[in-house]
Amino acid sequence: MEILFSLDEIHKVAQKIISENPKKIILFHGNMGVGKTTLIKELASALGVTDTTSSPTFSLVNEYQAPNNQLVYHFDMYRINSEREALEMGIDEYLYSGHWCFIEWAEKILNLIPKEHSIINLSLTPDGKRHLTLL
Repeated sequence: MEILFSLDEIHKVAQKIISENPKKIILFHGNMGVGKTTLIKELASALGVTDTTSSPTFSLVNEYQAPNNQLVYHFDMYRINSEREALEMGIDEYLYSGHWCFIEWAEKILNLIPKEHSIINLSLTPDGKRHLTLL
């Protein structure tokens, strides 16, 4: 799936992504400031999360409750120094929980990511729109 959108359309984009039935582990790739966290907040909302969502930059992971006893985990691996650090925080338990795992800066822990995952690439176009691909 490929979409070109403006930020005022992000709610519809999140709905479209969920309707594509991606794997529950989604890696988000894109430069800092491109809107990864904003998109993840909208995806959580599209999944029924009603709590206030925020970036887990310092906590590394935020957990949100969705309907039907589903959880949404939002990871930000930007500040992590090694895969070992991720293992020590228990990331493998999250990744194999069967719940949604949205991971920013996943390239820092690539060897830990299960084979079954989806990828969202997000980039900024010269006119200020976002270009998204879902793989």
